[in-house]
Amino acid sequence: MLTLLMSVMISFLIPMIVMSLATILSKKLINDREKSSPFECGFDPKSSARMPFSLRFFLIAVIFLIFDVEIALILPIIIIFKSSNLLTWTASTMFFIIILLTGLIYEWNQGALQWAE
Repeated sequence: MLTLLMSVMISFLIPMIVMSLATILSKKLINDREKSSPFECGFDPKSSARMPFSLRFFLIAVIFLIFDVEIALILPIIIIFKSSNLLTWTASTMFFIIILLTGLIYEWNQGALQWAE
C-alpha cells in the first residue's frame, strides 16, 4: 500500500516539477514590438495578417470528417457479418445507415452542401 501511495505521489510530483520549470524558463523577458509584428519584406504590413476564411469550406471539411469517421465505423460491420445473428446484424446496420442518411438529408435541406449560390 505504501509503495502504491509513493508511486502515485511521484507520478504527480515529477510532471508538476517539469511543468513549473517549463513555465519559468519559457517566459520572454523582452517584448519587442518589431519582433512580435508580422514580417513583410522589411516594411510595415499594408493589411491585416488575418485573411478571411470561407465558412462554407469549413462546413464541407467538417462534414467530410464526420462521414469519414462513420465509414471507419461501417467497415467492421462487414467483418462481423459471418459471426453474428443475421436479424440483429441487419437491424443494427440499417439503424446506423438510417441515422447517417437522416444527417445527410438534414445537411442537404439546410443548404450546407451547396457550394455555389
